[in-house]
Amino acid sequence: MDLIRELETYRLENKLSQEKLAKMLGVHYATVNRWFNSRCRPNKIQTYHIKKLLSESKKEELTSNK
Repeated sequence: MDLIRELETYRLENKLSQEKLAKMLGVHYATVNRWFNSRCRPNKIQTYHIKKLLSESKKEELTSNK
């Protein structure tokens, strides 16, 4: 799955606004909005933080299902 689609799914499942998600990732709201509207792609550092956030959420999901 595309990283941005996965991030959007995470955002919707956790009922986060784009603004809240942006704060969690340490970027501006407009940056997240541009990603979701395919105006730009995250740089390497942003991609790292997105992957880290998504992997942490998967770990939490696995531990809560036990």
